[in-house]
Parts: sequence; C-alpha cells; structure tokens
Amino acid sequence: MSGDYHASRLTEDGRRTSVWQALWRYHFRHHVHPTDTVLDLGAGYGDFINNVVARRRIALDMWPGMVDHVASGVETIVGPADDLAGLEDGAIDYTFASNLFEHLPQEALVRLLAALKPKLSARGSLTMLQPNYRYAYREYFDDYTHVAIYSHVSLPDLLAAHGWEVVDVRPRFLPLSVKSRLPTWPLLVWAYLRSPFKPLGKQMLIVARPRA
Repeated sequence: MSGDYHASRLTEDGRRTSVWQALWRYHFRHHVHPTDTVLDLGAGYGDFINNVVARRRIALDMWPGMVDHVASGVETIVGPADDLAGLEDGAIDYTFASNLFEHLPQEALVRLLAALKPKLSARGSLTMLQPNYRYAYREYFDDYTHVAIYSHVSLPDLLAAHGWEVVDVRPRFLPLSVKSRLPTWPLLVWAYLRSPFKPLGKQMLIVARPRA
C-alpha cells in the first residue's frame, strides 16, 4: 500500500475492536475448532486474530506495525500475502482474509490462491470478508488503495476458475465499515447477523476450499 495508509485511511478505532469481539462470539467461533491452526491474511491491527481461540494463531501483513498490535501468543509474518513460503505444508486449518483482495492486483490474488492450497490441511478452508461492489459501488474507490473489483458473483467465479469449491456465499453479510450509521454494540451486531434484513449490508462473506 502506498503512503502511510494506517495513519490516513485505516486509523486505529476502538469501535472496530468491539465489533470484532462480537463477530467472533456470535459467528466465527462456530467455524473454528480450538485445536485448529488459524492464519489471518492482511491482519492489520489484529482485530480478528486477537479474538480467535485456537491451538495456533498466525498473522500476516505487509505492514510492520502489525507486530505491535497482535496479542501475545500470535505468530507474525511481515510480508506480502502471496508469499507463504514460511508456512509448513498442510498446517493451516482455517484461513481468513478481511478487506484484503480488493487491494491486490488480480494476478497477485491468483498467486495467493495457488500458494495457499498446499498450506491447507485436509479440512482447510478460506473465508473472505470483502466489499461487494454490487452494493458498495458508490464508496468503493473512496479508498485510494483499491485496485480490483469483486462482487458476490465475480469472486466465486474467479475462485472456481482456479480450482476452489465455493461452499458459502452471503452477499450482504455486514455494513461496509464501522464508520457506517449502524451502532456497534455487541447485541446489535448479534441481531444484525441473525436478521434476514440487512440495512447498509455492503460486505459479502465467501467461504471456499480447494476442489478435490
């Protein structure tokens, strides 16, 4: 990313921490086993990985400041998301990427998908939380580092074209950011996740695994 992105566009925000605590409690913990090894791609401030309860937690980000924000016990790798050479083959059970792929040229994403496959265990998967261009087109390029466009149709198609089986697609999983007008209280996050009506829902959730 160019310039001091974390000082301008992605500043530290306690509201984001509160939201991720609720997301872990009400959604993601049901998909991660305590014996799993979890990899957080583009971990940033550690909002996801710091809440994870698992045998082994790994955070990867190009931003060196990440190491000052992740919790004790989280392993850190500073480097590009498509360079996974430091990970053992077959080691990762659950891979997570939040608001990452829109920052990568498509060829880098394709390299990442290829590099990740051998790192996954037999039950390994990739979960992506991503702006959905179908619903966020007005704000999508307010972030000057966005270089790729994906919707809940195009991203699953890309995954399928590169040997992945898409097992879950939720087009309107969350609002675009904590800067939205939606309150960030934990019980309201819980209610939003359970509701069939998603006001301001502009982020999609996609889960995939390597095709056998």
